[in-house]
Amino acid sequence: MKDEVIRKISLIEELDTSIRLIKLGFGEYQNLDMANDFYYLPFQLISSGFERLTKCYICLGHIEKVGSFPEPLLFRKKLGHDLIKLKRHITENYFQENSQALSDDLTYLETDEDLEKLIGLLSEFGKFARYYNLNVVTGEVDPGIDVKALWEEYETSYVLGNKVLLEKLTDFETRNEVLNLITKKIIEKLERFTRALSRQFTLGKLGALAQQYSSSVYDFLMLMDSELGNIDYRKNTTRFVQRDHKPHKRTLKDEYNRKRNKDYKSRLITKETFDGEWPFYAEQVIIECRQKHWCVVTIDNFDYALNGAAKGRYKIEDVHEAGMAILGKSVGPFIDMALKLGEEIN
Repeated sequence: MKDEVIRKISLIEELDTSIRLIKLGFGEYQNLDMANDFYYLPFQLISSGFERLTKCYICLGHIEKVGSFPEPLLFRKKLGHDLIKLKRHITENYFQENSQALSDDLTYLETDEDLEKLIGLLSEFGKFARYYNLNVVTGEVDPGIDVKALWEEYETSYVLGNKVLLEKLTDFETRNEVLNLITKKIIEKLERFTRALSRQFTLGKLGALAQQYSSSVYDFLMLMDSELGNIDYRKNTTRFVQRDHKPHKRTLKDEYNRKRNKDYKSRLITKETFDGEWPFYAEQVIIECRQKHWCVVTIDNFDYALNGAAKGRYKIEDVHEAGMAILGKSVGPFIDMALKLGEEIN
């Protein structure tokens, strides 16, 4: 009995760890940009998180179906570290589709080719490819696959054939916007995978123990379609916490310039009246163009840079980097509107 209690405590701790690793991995992936291409960290975190989550799921399913924890050989010999095998074992043995939402989840897990490719790459990284470079250095006959190169190739596939995105990718002002869009699409895929597993804890009747542990996966379990790809996980990362955030709190001088300075033009825009995809977390913003070039957005009485010119000129934080705009959603229309205001400056 005591051994059973220890096992259950270890299982909940492992489940908590898996979710923390996944969230942290998503955040580190969102941290990647033109100046930071350290894919190793998000790959390591996400692949480990997914492996732990799927194995916890199988343990819970096995308890519900058989009445006991699985034997070590199931993971050691049969399933190993292969995320594709682990996913397939779940869908074939423990996945319930007693509602349309869960049926859609199962279809997604079994048929989405993009998900299969991403999970496959993460699986290869977790098994072998994290040592790819060392294998090349030491002259291994079969060093494995270069997951980073294949992942970047997959990312590029979102841009190829889209002239608008290709043009933005070559423009310094909009390059990160494209990278954020690609990141958003991939995070959305991986979130749907995590949500599909998480919803089984309550809706899928994975068992009484799974229901007791459902609080661990609550954030993904309750994830709405509208939230997919739109959550900023970077706030969980050390890099984001330690970065020197530089939003500028507005002063009386700023307000005077906005109202009296002829070289400043501004406009209030609300989510309700904006015709397009609203990119900000706030319901309303004020855009401002200064001296025809520098575009700033004010949110809750703080100024953020809309374009690179304003970021460099005023040494204030980019609105996306500050976490005030949703990653993957373009602020381009607001830059265009601000520059249009600038045309009114004599």
